[in-house]
Amino acid sequence: MTLYRDEGIVLRTQKLGEADRIVTVLTRRSGRIRAAAKGVRKTKSRFGARLEPFTHVDLQLYERRSLDLITQAETLRPYGEALVTDYPRYTAGTAMLETADKLAGEEGEPALRQFLLLVGGLRTLAERGHDPRLVLDAYLLRSLSVAGWAPALDECCRCGTRGGLRGFAIAAGGAVCANCRQPGAATPAPPTFALMLALLRGDWEYADASEPRHRVESSGLVAAYLQWHLEHGIRSLRHVEREAAGGPPDGAGRSDDTNRERV
Repeated sequence: MTLYRDEGIVLRTQKLGEADRIVTVLTRRSGRIRAAAKGVRKTKSRFGARLEPFTHVDLQLYERRSLDLITQAETLRPYGEALVTDYPRYTAGTAMLETADKLAGEEGEPALRQFLLLVGGLRTLAERGHDPRLVLDAYLLRSLSVAGWAPALDECCRCGTRGGLRGFAIAAGGAVCANCRQPGAATPAPPTFALMLALLRGDWEYADASEPRHRVESSGLVAAYLQWHLEHGIRSLRHVEREAAGGPPDGAGRSDDTNRERV
């Protein structure tokens, strides 16, 4: 067996046997990996709490034929502590973890840019300097860009015309001009295009000053565009949308073992 170290963000966990867990981690060097953690569900586990979703952790692992084995875990930043008591930030963070899991590529394939985006997104959420839905939308747009699916936002995705954008065609790749717009395309307000572009570029001064109606419209377009490009939808986005409509569902945001298994 080969011993190696890596750092990463814990994306999700699932039960294994009576006391163990399979931990999915997006790492700096190895991309997305799945590894076994022995005894972490026992009360006296020496590093069980360090292998919870949202945790930025330094790992030592043994490489094995099936699942690698985690032998050491040291917490670098426990982002979950700042998120689990704030429902909008918790649900936004959960959607980030699920998106990272789906966009990181094949297991064991390096995904450094996706890792850095996730670390930055969770840090920004935990610092509470911006609206959580803006942070989530900025993360989703940038993750799509890294994956090669950036939407056209300042020119027509069909003819390349700049200015005069009149629609957003998800299947076509983003904004479309009046000549290229087809029936069924969304018709966002010009400030919505500007907001999406600001989020993609990291212009927080513009994003923070945006109006609520443009934020709602932007979020809907970003979510629809993301899920168009994925084979399976992002289930946790439904909780984000429900929060925007009027509050958390029963049991959401709990830190008990049952809810952690669903992350």
